[in-house]
Amino acid sequence: MSKLGLWLIGARGGVATTVIAGLAALSRKLVPCTGLITDHPQFSSCEMPQAEQWVLGGHEIRSGSLIDSARAIEADSGSLSLPLIEMIQSDLEQVDRRIRPGVLVNADEAIRGLNGQQCNGDSPTPQEALERVTGDLNEFVQNNELDGLVVVNLSSTEASLKDHPAHQSAIALQEALFEGDSTAFRSSTIYAMAAANVGAAYVNFTPSAAALIPATREILEEAGCAYCGSDGKTGETLVKSALAPMFAQRALQVMSWQSYNMLGDRDGEVLAHEENKSSKLASKGELIHEILGEDVHSQVRIDYVPSLGDNKTAWDLIHFKGFMGHRMSMQFTWQGCDAILAAPLVIDLARLLAHAQRRGESGLQEHCGIFFKSPIDSSTHALSAQFDELMEKAQIWSSTSTSE
Repeated sequence: MSKLGLWLIGARGGVATTVIAGLAALSRKLVPCTGLITDHPQFSSCEMPQAEQWVLGGHEIRSGSLIDSARAIEADSGSLSLPLIEMIQSDLEQVDRRIRPGVLVNADEAIRGLNGQQCNGDSPTPQEALERVTGDLNEFVQNNELDGLVVVNLSSTEASLKDHPAHQSAIALQEALFEGDSTAFRSSTIYAMAAANVGAAYVNFTPSAAALIPATREILEEAGCAYCGSDGKTGETLVKSALAPMFAQRALQVMSWQSYNMLGDRDGEVLAHEENKSSKLASKGELIHEILGEDVHSQVRIDYVPSLGDNKTAWDLIHFKGFMGHRMSMQFTWQGCDAILAAPLVIDLARLLAHAQRRGESGLQEHCGIFFKSPIDSSTHALSAQFDELMEKAQIWSSTSTSE
């Protein structure tokens, strides 16, 4: 059985820790595959990677250990239980030994504020950062004799990066790199470039727009890498993508769709900063207008509520007109554990991109749009249409299946 690498940016964060714990539990047959789209029957003939094939590592800018992170999750949401943590402790310790200090390139105040005085990731120039990350990835592949590698960005949401001439082409970005122009980069840009340097697939699970600018996409495509993004669709936006098409299909006129989100944990702490929040709002807000039209009053708010921890809450009000202009409304409340919602999607994406790379498929993986709030180069936000697109891909893979 081939060995595949999964490299997580933000490796001791809540989502990454849950991914690592989840894969360990799956490989030990301790938990079912609930939440994994790639466990649908349509994928049964696709020869998707199994949990025991993955070797995990990652980058992290904060200190601590995976055991610390897992115990913090247990104390906060209870989504990882103490008995489970004890059963997979050796797995967590093994992955911890493969976690390397991350990089901070042109990092904003919110990201740097997560570290306090324990900054493990500062890099003086983008070039030095890229060389170090590339070296870490190459060492990971070589030391573990991997047959493939998927890099997933699970780091905190970066503030928007101002447009820069270097963003438009690979050549221009390389020139900015050699000139040491850090204003053209964020840390996520460096990670995407490093993934291309080692021929890895790349997933931007965050809203950080600097990860997949036109230049990094060109670099990934030239290197023959599969990639996709951006911003994992886990909660309220998932409900919107299923519900909004209903109003359009029933010819009900939505006048207003008001959304209010509350969350704690590190995500909430970072999104309490306006610059970082704007990146998130952009990805969360586009769906309603794409499905229901520009005339709909659509507003999204995000507030940091520390006591909620990882159990985020969203409340939505939909005000609409029916026959003869009669006004009606619908309200829903979504309460979910963010890491538990996100982790299976990360595993799905790792499986899908590793499988695509094994088949020689590269470039943008358009069939992965169902996993994102802002699927790249797509205006299709309706969940059912996105699901159909993914299942069509599964059917194509099944009909042309090859052995590992």
